[in-house]
Amino acid sequence: MGGVAKVREMSRRSRRRSAAGGGGWWTKAVVVFLIVCVLGVGVGYAMLRRYLHSDSFRKFLSAEASDLAGVTGEFAPFHWDGLGVETDSFEAKGEGAVTNLRADGLHTEVGFGGLNRGVWEIKGSSLKRLEVFVDATKTVGETVTAEVKRDARKTVVKTGWLPKDAELQGIDVGEVVVRANLEEGPAMASGMTVRVEPSGGKNAYRAEVRGGTVRMPFKIVPEIRLDHLKLRYQDGNVFLTDASVLAWKNGRIEGSGEWDIKTRRFSMEGGASGMTCEDIFSPDWAKRMTGDVASSFTMDNATGTPMARGKLTIQGGVLTALPMLDALAAYADTRRFRVLQLNEAHTDWRWKKGELNLTNLVFSSDGLVRLEGTLTIRGRDIDGIFRLGLAPGTLATIPGAETDVFIPGERGLLWSPLRITGTLDDPKEDLTDRLIAAAGLRMFDQIPETGEKVIKFTRSVLGDDPNKAIDKGVKIIEQGSSIIREASGVFDGFLGGGSVDEKPKDEKK
Repeated sequence: MGGVAKVREMSRRSRRRSAAGGGGWWTKAVVVFLIVCVLGVGVGYAMLRRYLHSDSFRKFLSAEASDLAGVTGEFAPFHWDGLGVETDSFEAKGEGAVTNLRADGLHTEVGFGGLNRGVWEIKGSSLKRLEVFVDATKTVGETVTAEVKRDARKTVVKTGWLPKDAELQGIDVGEVVVRANLEEGPAMASGMTVRVEPSGGKNAYRAEVRGGTVRMPFKIVPEIRLDHLKLRYQDGNVFLTDASVLAWKNGRIEGSGEWDIKTRRFSMEGGASGMTCEDIFSPDWAKRMTGDVASSFTMDNATGTPMARGKLTIQGGVLTALPMLDALAAYADTRRFRVLQLNEAHTDWRWKKGELNLTNLVFSSDGLVRLEGTLTIRGRDIDGIFRLGLAPGTLATIPGAETDVFIPGERGLLWSPLRITGTLDDPKEDLTDRLIAAAGLRMFDQIPETGEKVIKFTRSVLGDDPNKAIDKGVKIIEQGSSIIREASGVFDGFLGGGSVDEKPKDEKK
């Protein structure tokens, strides 16, 4: 028994030694593997850094930046600090819509987090200044042809197992300047700060723009001061999700829209508020009319040419210092017309190629005067078709005015058609001649009992020498015509014709 126990004990010791020897080998294998991995990572990191610091990587990023902006350009030499890099500039030219581009003072860092996805992570980026030149007069075909030529000239950088794409993780731009050549003239945006960051999906970004000013070549658009713009870019489309800008003294314009970069089609809608008549009217009219102005608007170039439309309203409108008002006050023998409180003032508007069309235009002061119609303004030329309504008795002193020219109609007013042509500086109307003609016809009357023609008001019978009577009648007509001509300010003055200081002759004494 003792011998058997001794054999078993020796067997157990042998197994323990065997196990102990095997464990040592496994541990050594693990250690060797870890050392190889660390060395591999170190060698890989060294290789990556070596490539990053090479001129090939600079050219690779130049190609990526060029592709993103649709131009052909190159970064200045890189200055590395670990994985951080700085460069003085990126300069590029293009044959498409973007003709020139320059970026100054770029700082960024390269991350390895996207290596398993085959991309270089470009993060922590900042840019001191970005200046872009855009030629929007080029046709879409010219832009597409330029893009095809640029793609054909692309140099493929062979990097083997290295990532072949760069992924921008975001960038802050201290100052952005955009100079654009439009069909209507030059435009410029400057002084803006921009923050760009990924928005999900490949090449999808969102951006926020703050500050700066925009100057457009359109006379109806003042200098715009940016409050903020929020945009999103995806698949060649830019979406303006929220825009708030300031114009004039206290005006605010808010809107949203979208822009297709390839076709250059855009659309936008919104509204403007906080404006006054002084802001949007000519200096001459600004002295004559006060009130708060608001307007809706839509803009697009669906037809190939920029076009805008909307509805404008004036709240608390007051008309003063118009020859029209003074003349009406004199003829109606009332002061109610000298300062006209407008209870209704609005128009639909449409602008295209420098032409402004006003439709459904209404200026109204309850119970006194109402103007309705349409007006087209081309440069300084005007052409308007209106209906003019006046309170009964306003033109009672002009013979025939309230019976032959004006006729009773809605709202208890007397109505007459009115055509206005000429220029904003020298408008012409057709109502005065019709008033003169009506007054001339009413200078003569016929006595029913005898059939004799007489000069009205004098009751003088036309005798054997009718020429003298006719001469007398003509003089009466001329006097009446002179009175009516003086009243032409009633209609010419509505659009600002003549001086603000004009007054009827009976008030110039």
